[in-house]
Amino acid sequence: MKYLIVGLGNIGEEYVDTRHNIGFKVVENIAAKFDVKFSPNILASTAEFRHKGKTIILIKPSTYMNLSGKAVRYYMEKEKIEKSNLFIVVDDLHIPYGTIRVRPNGSDAGHNGLKDITAILNTSEYPRVRVGIGSEFPKGRQVEFVLGKWNRSEKEKLQELVDLSSDVCISFCLAGLGHTMNTFNSKKIEL
Repeated sequence: MKYLIVGLGNIGEEYVDTRHNIGFKVVENIAAKFDVKFSPNILASTAEFRHKGKTIILIKPSTYMNLSGKAVRYYMEKEKIEKSNLFIVVDDLHIPYGTIRVRPNGSDAGHNGLKDITAILNTSEYPRVRVGIGSEFPKGRQVEFVLGKWNRSEKEKLQELVDLSSDVCISFCLAGLGHTMNTFNSKKIEL
């Protein structure tokens, strides 16, 4: 069984510690836990490992957030991965910091990465985990907020949030979507 875990984010030094790049942080964390390294590849940096009989492919699209769908489709086709074995890790400012929501499908909720994936796959029927980054920004400052760096209190809890989100991804591959939703949708990292 093969699984494709896609961490959404933007490439480039200026985006490294931004809220929008939580997806990259989560797949990097998984790679570190399983002692694999990312390598530059077509449309993405990729890492792969086997765990309990499953092949897990991690990707960080190098297309920038708004064109993430191109990389997702490429690796789904290349690796012959069904939509049910695709898992997207995405930041969400509509849910509080530290809250995660595992979903089998859903709207893009204004997220350009999800919007592009949905357009290219021609469906919103794919599993994802939305990682809450909160919405502590003044009206009209959304872009600055998501592309901004974590504040001090967020940073203190960030590794816990990344670890929790990483556990979600591995649970999805090993135990399935239903079990993962039941186990993790009630969990939250308190600020």
